[in-house]
Amino acid sequence: MKKALVLQHMNHDHPGRFLDWFAEDGIVPVPVRVFEGQEIPSLAEFDFMFVLGGAQDTWQEAEYPYLKAEKQAIREWVWDRAKPYFGVCLGHQLLATALGGEVALADKGEVGVFDVTLTEEGTASPFMAGVPATQKVMQWHHAEVKRVPQSGRVLAQSPRASVQSLAIDGHALSTQFHCEFSPQTVAGWSSMPSYIETLEKLQGAGAYDRLVRESYPLMPSMQRTTKIMWDNFKAASGLVK
Repeated sequence: MKKALVLQHMNHDHPGRFLDWFAEDGIVPVPVRVFEGQEIPSLAEFDFMFVLGGAQDTWQEAEYPYLKAEKQAIREWVWDRAKPYFGVCLGHQLLATALGGEVALADKGEVGVFDVTLTEEGTASPFMAGVPATQKVMQWHHAEVKRVPQSGRVLAQSPRASVQSLAIDGHALSTQFHCEFSPQTVAGWSSMPSYIETLEKLQGAGAYDRLVRESYPLMPSMQRTTKIMWDNFKAASGLVK
């Protein structure tokens, strides 16, 4: 069995629909709750790094000192070791900043269901082979990558965010959008008042019910698209042969 180092920034957050594919592919997730002070272990024992989202911003190292250690670990993993990496939302932004890119507040955030479109580089990338040119995705972010790092390639964009997916060589892939969100993820928010409260502050009363009604019919297509990305990623990166 292979081991995935999963860096977690919030309670109840997890790789979502990817967990089923980890099980199918013989990958055991090892979560590290950095927001609770758990230290990142030696990277030598892992085969894969998966970095989750979170409410933190990449530049808040004073408030969240563990972000500095995360960036160092990501830099070592992606550049020095050149091993398979997948990041979502904050994990996407941390990849960019760890390698010398820039992240800042978005001109206008995205929360809910939005369209993203493959760039010319995305259409040509093995990571996106078979992915629809335009797809509906789940979003929850107020910061974005403003400048990509050295050797970074932008694979997808949206009208509000020009870097919706980032690739580093053939072994690292990240998405600003939450490709891990599944029906179970969204249903789980109903038992977490803080999630509902945050959503309603952003979108008004009844926001959760509206999001469920909009997103649930789209979940099968989101699942198919993310599975294509996962299959492409594990083959291109050599994670699963």
